[in-house]
Amino acid sequence: MTTLPDHINTNMLTKAVDQTINSRYSVRAFLKDREVSRSVIEDILQVACRAPSGTNTQPWKVYIVSGKSRERIVERVCQAQLDINNGKIDASQYQESFKYYPEQWVSPYIDRRRQNGWALYGVLNIQRGEKEKMAAQQLRNFKFFDAPVGLFFTVDRVMGIGAKMDIAMMMQNVMLASKARGLDTCPQAAWNHFHQIVLQELNAPTTETLVCGMALGYADPDAVVNQLQTPRESIVTFSQFLD
Repeated sequence: MTTLPDHINTNMLTKAVDQTINSRYSVRAFLKDREVSRSVIEDILQVACRAPSGTNTQPWKVYIVSGKSRERIVERVCQAQLDINNGKIDASQYQESFKYYPEQWVSPYIDRRRQNGWALYGVLNIQRGEKEKMAAQQLRNFKFFDAPVGLFFTVDRVMGIGAKMDIAMMMQNVMLASKARGLDTCPQAAWNHFHQIVLQELNAPTTETLVCGMALGYADPDAVVNQLQTPRESIVTFSQFLD
């Protein structure tokens, strides 16, 4: 069998990896009826667990929900969010498992956050002040944007902040391995507010903390929301080379 020169193999690998990274984005509309096989998910997780972790602690745990288990979580969390929206319960009843965002926003982060929000509402034709439409879009988070599979990532409470760095790298591997197989994802911190419900439905031990949820499936190519491609800052803004 003829083998390609090393420099050609390297170039092909580089292009494939770069293409996978550059083509990944947060999908917010999936083909609900197009299933993802268990074997494909297992392959993705087997690759993803090669992520680095401090002293090889591998602190991640992943719960995969589909079918009835997915439906139960979607129903309970959507109802909780609706009860909050309708004033039936106080939002303080559901506190996030850890502080993902700062208590006090400053530039440039608040500017990028606002730009992202209005870009999303722009493609969805949601205008300022249309609270009902905004609430409906928020609720789609808790329907996994119609993705047939949901993933929940947890770590043991005994672990330090480094474990969240470790599991974040593992999650990135999940997203890239999925993309390489023609699947798409959307990481979702929104689930953290309802971690009590989620962990209960997962029958997870009380020693675990929910870090993030993730939608997994095949992107709906006709959904206008999937036209949104968030920009990235130039490396000039975040890098500094020292001689």
